[in-house]
Amino acid sequence: MTITEILRSMWNIFVTYYIGQGLLLSGLGYTLALSAIAVVAGAVLGALLAIIKRSGFKPAIWVISAFVEILRGTPALLQLYIAYFLIPMMLGVPGMSPFTCVAIALSLNSAAYVSEIIRSGIEAVDKGQTEAARSLGLTSRTTMMKIVLPQAIKNILPALGNEFIMIIKETSLASTFFVGEMMTTYLTVRGLTFNALPTLLDIGIVYFVLTFSLSKLMGVFERRMKASA
Repeated sequence: MTITEILRSMWNIFVTYYIGQGLLLSGLGYTLALSAIAVVAGAVLGALLAIIKRSGFKPAIWVISAFVEILRGTPALLQLYIAYFLIPMMLGVPGMSPFTCVAIALSLNSAAYVSEIIRSGIEAVDKGQTEAARSLGLTSRTTMMKIVLPQAIKNILPALGNEFIMIIKETSLASTFFVGEMMTTYLTVRGLTFNALPTLLDIGIVYFVLTFSLSKLMGVFERRMKASA
């Protein structure tokens, strides 16, 4: 195929299938839903892990460290497969949907990375502020929630934004289980058109536009937070 033929096929496939049959909106919906669940759950769990890891309770530190190292040291696709087979078995729900299993796996994966991001952000806050807060009679918990974490969040916002973008790209692995996100729509359209390259390029452009737009939005948000500091 020539470049002109590829471009023409890309346009025809995009208009006929992705737009005409609503596959683009459907795929974007599943992709953004998976990403939002993974990022929110991962941020909450990651923050808890980071705080517990700084508690000084060694058994908890060992368990959390092992959890983080295992998830950071194994492929995300492997984690999705294990979650797909193991989570329904552990929870006693054999009919659990692939979407739920993938969302849980991505949330745990995100938590492992976010916990380290938050830990580094907390450690970057001047220790003198913690000592000053404690000298004023604030408890450790109040100091962490009111003094340390707000400053840490400002420090780690770019890294959290990058994690959100990474999760969006990792949702493409969910197509292995046909959960309906954008790469699943590619498999659907490829099966209808038997034309893989233009279909892939269409999806690649959608991913790029989505992640590029989010990165610019995060940049604006980051600048506004710095200006308000």
